[in-house]
Amino acid sequence: MTNWILGDKFYTVYPHKNSIKGLWESKWKFACSKSIYPFHDGSIEDFEPIFEKLIAENINDAYTDDYTSAFLPVANALETKAQEAMQNGNIEKGAEYYRRAAVVYRISRFPYVSPASAGTKSIKRLAFERQKKAYVAAASTWAPAMNEVVIPHKRRAGSDGASIPLLVRVPEHATASKPVPVVLIMTGLDGYRCDNSQRTHEIVGRGWATVICEIPGTADCPADPADPESPDRLWNSVLEYMASRPEFDMSKVAVWGLSAGGFYAIRAASMHAKYLLGCVAHGPGSHHFLSPEWLERIDDHEYPFLITPAMSEKYGFKSVEDFKRNGQKKFSLVETGVADKPSCRLLLLNGVDDGVVPIEDCLVLFNHGTPKEGRFVEKLPHMGYPTSLPVAYDWLEKLLAGSEQCLKN
Repeated sequence: MTNWILGDKFYTVYPHKNSIKGLWESKWKFACSKSIYPFHDGSIEDFEPIFEKLIAENINDAYTDDYTSAFLPVANALETKAQEAMQNGNIEKGAEYYRRAAVVYRISRFPYVSPASAGTKSIKRLAFERQKKAYVAAASTWAPAMNEVVIPHKRRAGSDGASIPLLVRVPEHATASKPVPVVLIMTGLDGYRCDNSQRTHEIVGRGWATVICEIPGTADCPADPADPESPDRLWNSVLEYMASRPEFDMSKVAVWGLSAGGFYAIRAASMHAKYLLGCVAHGPGSHHFLSPEWLERIDDHEYPFLITPAMSEKYGFKSVEDFKRNGQKKFSLVETGVADKPSCRLLLLNGVDDGVVPIEDCLVLFNHGTPKEGRFVEKLPHMGYPTSLPVAYDWLEKLLAGSEQCLKN
């Protein structure tokens, strides 16, 4: 393509690029003060001294150990406070400190954690392990609790790993005699299963259960990142586990794929259509985001850091150059024919000014397969926050309540 809907921004180097000072002052300080992505659950008082240090020491590359190391003393101090509060019987305060520590670890391991199957023990992997521990310590105290469940990857093949770690949260009223709908959350390139607290509060508050799983090529996901069909096997195993839970109503299962997870929500809408009432693909790529033309410019756009190194590893390529040459041919949902298959209901959500994945990746799907639904927010970037969130919840409410009404009829 030559005329992107993103317009002149396609050729623009965004002002925060390559400068931690620019990133903090133009984007992240505000997000942190409002506790919004990627600082959701966090507190600005924890981050201001960290970014002062990063700026003072001119540490601009988030892929370096120096970047991650700058966060660890603050996270350690928060964990110590959490432990002390718990020992003194102040569970609520202890959970708050653990939650804040988990957010500090989250930003420290940005922008990407290689799969555990890669066998690397990088400082980002260690920070991620600490994040998970702190997060579960907090989330296990909630009502209802969030619990980690590790299931066997029964459908594994090829280079897939043996087990799938999940986070599961179930309303307290759910029973075998009164099963509840379930929303399967597919996470993103930098947001993993410990990064969706508010989303789960909203979901269980509506009386639904939620299961959170990471996507191929990220964090703890066992699916072979280089195999385009590995996600199909992954979701088969996850859905079989969900079916084993009697308090889950498997006639009311929806998927919510976030950012890079939106790609897998689109794929699941076709490959697992018979198991799903509907899928929300939120900020999804499908085809053009893997084109060499797009990938040549994406590192200059809105993402906080370079993104092509993380994307290329996530899709199982040995180099960014190889990814740019061959990624679209191998993984595009249009080129591989997945987009032409019949699907369950599929809602496409994004901001029109997305510089991470082009809005064209939603639009192209309207000409393939089953008719789709969509909402695209003008003048907003990747994901279309905050406008897109109420749209997703409203759509899911109508989807799950509507199915209940149909059953009654």
